[in-house]
Amino acid sequence: MQHNTQGSAKDVKLVEIQNLTKHYKNKAALLDLNLTLEPGHIVGLLGPNGSGKTTLLKILTGVIRDYSGKVTIQGNEIGPSTKALVSYLPDSSYFSPWMCPLDVISLFKDFYSDFDEKKCIEMLGRLGLSEKQKIKTMSKGMLEKFQLCLVMSRNALLYLLDEPIGGVDPAARDFILDTILSNYNEAGTIFMSTHLISNVERIFDTVMFLKEGEIVLQDDIDNIRLKEGKSIDQLFREVFKC
Repeated sequence: MQHNTQGSAKDVKLVEIQNLTKHYKNKAALLDLNLTLEPGHIVGLLGPNGSGKTTLLKILTGVIRDYSGKVTIQGNEIGPSTKALVSYLPDSSYFSPWMCPLDVISLFKDFYSDFDEKKCIEMLGRLGLSEKQKIKTMSKGMLEKFQLCLVMSRNALLYLLDEPIGGVDPAARDFILDTILSNYNEAGTIFMSTHLISNVERIFDTVMFLKEGEIVLQDDIDNIRLKEGKSIDQLFREVFKC
């Protein structure tokens, strides 16, 4: 399934966010945030715990609906039409313990017309996962790998990845990142939150720093390195030092 990004849609941004504000009780998780994402990029969403990263991703998926401001994907407000364009990896598992990968793959086939079952099963094999192992017997790292296989087997326009390598052992991280790079729809965009910047920054072409619900930096990675003369990880430690 190929998504049309030509013609009249060429002036429509993949993601456009205007004056987005979200509060939890009296605390602002996101504050008057403005953001544009274009197709064909890998964007790092970087910030400490509590900076609003997961909230932002959940708003883009439609999981969180009570906010102020305007959020659109391909010109459409968040809803059923945008869910078909978004492939989301949450920061926690949502599978029933009795299931095995084949059960979940069957559900994804029913839910998403752009899901590639063959691709998913091939990825499982490459990551050393069994199609028939029960979810309840999987480690955190195995579960993350399985969820990643599901998410990257869709031909989506926007891949939202919330800490995709947080529970994976260091030896497997490069393999996981290569799996992401080699399996996403290149007309789409990956928007990935992570704490493990030194492991991941090689795959980003753009990064944004989120601090207390506000964007404090957003630029191409090459521009940042040129201007600052340091790695993204070094700059992050400087901006967010305690």
